[in-house]
Amino acid sequence: MTSFDDSAYKIAEFLLQIKAIKLSPEAPFTWASGRKSPIYCDNRKTLSYPQIRTYIRQEYVNTINKYFGKPDVIAGVATGGIAQGALIAQEMGLPFVYIRSEAKKHGLTNMIEGVVEKGQSVIVIEDLISTGGSSLKAVDALREVGCVVKGMVAIFTYGFDEAAANFKKSNLMVKTLTDYNVLIDEALKKNYITEKDVDSLQQWRKDPENWNVVNN
Repeated sequence: MTSFDDSAYKIAEFLLQIKAIKLSPEAPFTWASGRKSPIYCDNRKTLSYPQIRTYIRQEYVNTINKYFGKPDVIAGVATGGIAQGALIAQEMGLPFVYIRSEAKKHGLTNMIEGVVEKGQSVIVIEDLISTGGSSLKAVDALREVGCVVKGMVAIFTYGFDEAAANFKKSNLMVKTLTDYNVLIDEALKKNYITEKDVDSLQQWRKDPENWNVVNN
């Protein structure tokens, strides 16, 4: 688990302010999977706000330096991690690559775009962690070409048990700049939600698959 300081609450506040994260327990969103959810997250919106973008970039860099040390390469996961990863690589003076969700169907059929070499250490950048499935596909692609994946850093995680189990099984250390519990605390403090909403939001995180059934 990441130990959070004031920066995590500041980032949560930013995400709520610019509606990169929306909370709506009473009128839930429908995800692409068809699952109902009281939260919608699009951290790409942070890129449209230079002050917020810069703050988040620096917190990524601080987290990398604190927990992992400087790697040889920064790798962004398509699509949300590409822009964030490029900003981080630029700030740290490091090479950058990105990993597709699947290999191209034509040309060189690359899954990794850019130059990495066997034995290089890599930090993987995500914007959002859900179950961890797509993130781990990127990690596997890097490991298959002989890279040493030091860890992964993301802006936000829902904190699903499934994700924690997947990362543990893959022996991958993951750090996030903020998380679901911090977000709920900040949203309640700043009156984005009420005390009544908190129970529903916590129930969703415990059992997202059946949450809409329970709440109807």
